[in-house]
Amino acid sequence: MNLSVMWEASMIYDQLTSTVWGQAVLTGAISMLPVAELRVGLPFGVALGLPLYLAFLSSVLGNMLPVPFIIAFIRPLFKWIKEKTRLGSLIERLENRAFKKADKVYKYEMLGLFILVAIPLPGTGAWTGALIAALLDLRLKNAIPAIFLGVVGAGILVMIITHGGNALCLTAYQSRSLPHTMR
Repeated sequence: MNLSVMWEASMIYDQLTSTVWGQAVLTGAISMLPVAELRVGLPFGVALGLPLYLAFLSSVLGNMLPVPFIIAFIRPLFKWIKEKTRLGSLIERLENRAFKKADKVYKYEMLGLFILVAIPLPGTGAWTGALIAALLDLRLKNAIPAIFLGVVGAGILVMIITHGGNALCLTAYQSRSLPHTMR
């Protein structure tokens, strides 16, 4: 990578992280990414120094932003990719993986979609939930609330884990700095 490009990227990162709003935007942007989603965005925001509530809000909003677009446009996009490019087999595999997870959503409907999204593990989350909602032809007005509640649930779990991890690290650090007679 060109050194000047790396320097420019570093400058942009420094400018974004120098204000609370920049940190919130960066947290939301990371939470928009597939696979990373809120599971990475929320701890990242906390690590930047955002207050927990603002890191939570930024990551939930960032994670939800692509959802309606995925539900509305993924099927036509997949169809176009299969017809016009050589990536058809990749799309087939992606659809098959989504359909394997879709049986629980199909069986339990919106509760299943909520649970799928709320479990903060790889292969679950808002992107997977939106993909399954689109492939099962669920209506936007039904799928979005279930996905939103799932994202909030996942955010609460990640927030508890993040906050608990911070408290554990702080306790361990403080116990190292105590004199031996006070331990």
